[in-house]
Amino acid sequence: MCQLLGMNCATPTDITFSFRGFSQRAGITSDHSDGFGIAFFEDKGCRLFIDNQSAVDSPIAEFVRNYPIKSRNVIAHIRKATQGKVTLENSHPFSRELWGRKWIFAHNGDLHDFAPTLSERFTPIGNTDSELAFCYVLDQLVKRFGYVEPKLEQVFEALEEISPQIAEHGTFNFCFSNGQALFSYATTKLHWLVREPPFQHARLIDIDVEVDFSQETCEHDRVAVITTDPLTHNEQWHAFSPGELILFKDGQPILTAKTEVQRLLREQADPSLKRITRADQY
Repeated sequence: MCQLLGMNCATPTDITFSFRGFSQRAGITSDHSDGFGIAFFEDKGCRLFIDNQSAVDSPIAEFVRNYPIKSRNVIAHIRKATQGKVTLENSHPFSRELWGRKWIFAHNGDLHDFAPTLSERFTPIGNTDSELAFCYVLDQLVKRFGYVEPKLEQVFEALEEISPQIAEHGTFNFCFSNGQALFSYATTKLHWLVREPPFQHARLIDIDVEVDFSQETCEHDRVAVITTDPLTHNEQWHAFSPGELILFKDGQPILTAKTEVQRLLREQADPSLKRITRADQY
């Protein structure tokens, strides 16, 4: 399956250090070589770079590794295809407009027998389960809130309900953002950390590179990094619990919730335990 990288910051920050290590997993330290993408928010604007080449070989990825684009919210993805061909339209992250903002979504996992009915408002361009899930999430948000933009806390509460329903169909780890904050959810594997004063050295796992953040930052900086597997040797990474949803804002987690995914995982292991078929609710 794929791997995710997200960053949420108190002040605009570049992701070159983390992305340099993360992109090695696209063919050097791992085999996630079926395309890559990265999105940088700048207020309501969003720079989105995708390629169906691996993040090791892509000239676009090389540009990102060396050009320090500063952003308060970033989502990156390296793909190992499970559903959908290796094409540009199937490369994450995916982007849509809602409530006058860009929404960006990237997924790690594999969903089976997931065939919700969608409105005409959001339609997949490619043929991945991931983009289908993204369109379904947005449809459900519109169904709940109409065309009046809700507060971030309301979106969080909606994702508490929507995410485990999708997770009934398989592995559903994601990063999701509108540029104001970053939502992350895990059924299997995600990790996070916060870098804040006093800043320390950090050394990447996937490539022999280190940085002294105390020389690169100021007292107002704070950065939350979310990734599938830890990126550094010498920092304290926190594992998501199965079914945990976290809202990151200004470089720190501000809301957390644990959904019913533990029950769902037990039901997947033993279908006789299943009490309700949610597929009928789509």
